[in-house]
Amino acid sequence: MWTSREGFTADVCGWLIQKTLLSPWKTLPLLLLAQFTSHGREIAQQHPKLHYTLHGLASLAVIHRLNAWTNHKVLNNGVSDQYDWTRETVVLTGGSNGIGRHIALLLTKRGITVAILDIEPPTKETEDGDKIHYYECDITSPDAIASAATDIRSSLGTPTVLINNAGVCTGQTILSGTEAQTRRLFEVNTFSHYHIVREFLPALITANHGMVVTVSSQSGYTTAPNMVDYSASKAAAVAFHEGLAAELRTRYHAPRVRTVLVAQGFTRTGLIRNLTPEDTWFNPLLEPETVAEAVVDTVIKGRSGRVVVPGTSGWLACNIRSLPLWMQHWTRSRLERLMRAF
Repeated sequence: MWTSREGFTADVCGWLIQKTLLSPWKTLPLLLLAQFTSHGREIAQQHPKLHYTLHGLASLAVIHRLNAWTNHKVLNNGVSDQYDWTRETVVLTGGSNGIGRHIALLLTKRGITVAILDIEPPTKETEDGDKIHYYECDITSPDAIASAATDIRSSLGTPTVLINNAGVCTGQTILSGTEAQTRRLFEVNTFSHYHIVREFLPALITANHGMVVTVSSQSGYTTAPNMVDYSASKAAAVAFHEGLAAELRTRYHAPRVRTVLVAQGFTRTGLIRNLTPEDTWFNPLLEPETVAEAVVDTVIKGRSGRVVVPGTSGWLACNIRSLPLWMQHWTRSRLERLMRAF
């Protein structure tokens, strides 16, 4: 990851730091040499500030690794599971275009069967994949989903992975948007998640195996003017993911059913065609392939978790509510210029 499609960005620097300064496999041996060898102690005495810095970096590296390990154990309920990707079937909403299209292509390249639910047929490139099956479906309609589910089960078997990816964005202020636009946006970005899991999740619970991927957005954490409805719908998707993960363990007793939350930044798709998001070193405008690869890499691992891209600005977005109120308000006000429709 020396470079990326987006060029040399803050994420590349962050990756280098994690592989060097925040790697316990690199800092701990140096610290042990400095403390338990005569030559190391001599250098530590001659350069005390360097020794203190090394001690701090080693401590941070260990804490960082322990935190990642704890997150993994807790989010996966302390149990492991095996996936045979030659036998798993993925249901993917909004898979005909944008990020969803690339997710479908990447999955099928690994030999995984994908059932696309979309109101538009996939592109010729996507449709040609022998593992991709398209089902015309309005995901805002539970009846349409039930009909498509019947066809999927009869032809492909019982799906085991659900990827709620479909999304729409209006780019309207609160007063300029219409009731119909707002309702449609929430039906696609939020309510469809409930419709999909109500149809397919019971089979996953019975088998105690499978995965639900919720594609939200960093906007679900950071509300921006000119797209309050979108931010609100994505915040609801974040809450849906969190509540589903807890219910799977406590109410449905299916600890092996995995949950993944995707919080991506703005991406070069038709979703933002009327907006003007920034494209900077710290917060680059993403290519859809970048997001799709991050999603598929996580799905293939068969573990619960969270996908945040870009990672650097995404970390700030996901933790913005821990900042002082004046900083939160200043950030949202600044976003108005970036999210202003043409």
